[in-house]
Amino acid sequence: MNSEQRKIDKKLVLEYQSGDKKALVFLVKRWHKLFCEKAFYILKDADAAKDITQDCWNIIMDKICDLKNPESFGSWGMRIVYTKSLDSIKAKNKKRNELEYYKYEQNIAEVEEDDKEQLKNKLLQTIKKLPKDQQIVIKLFYVEDYSLKEIGDILNISVGTTKSRLFHAREKLKSILKKQLL
Repeated sequence: MNSEQRKIDKKLVLEYQSGDKKALVFLVKRWHKLFCEKAFYILKDADAAKDITQDCWNIIMDKICDLKNPESFGSWGMRIVYTKSLDSIKAKNKKRNELEYYKYEQNIAEVEEDDKEQLKNKLLQTIKKLPKDQQIVIKLFYVEDYSLKEIGDILNISVGTTKSRLFHAREKLKSILKKQLL
């Protein structure tokens, strides 16, 4: 931008700062298209560029009275457009990343559910390989949630025998599962 253009900007900014609201209309006429083009260049979306430019004009109107160097209006305004455009891209990327993370978490949860179901089925298959007395103790203790004393009463065996069967059932399960994994 040449010095003549900067002088025009300086004059319009000073007029607006002095209270002449029409000066802003001329600034908008001079810069709006360039601001839109800059926003579009960054965003690659015409509608988003127009929205960003409109937001930038609101910022410019709020802060123009604080502009210390009126002839730098063009570069100052362009900087606002540039910054707002980048902020828009960052916000879109953040939202996209959040959605992708949510989708990833959902997929992980589904896989974990599938894994749990497969593990549960494998464990039930393995329990069926145990002797009947051990199967019953495992099912009563872990599935039905009975205490050792209650299991002893149900099976008419001592608590010590219940503990022993439960221990041997767990050990046998461990060895069978280890063999299956190797």
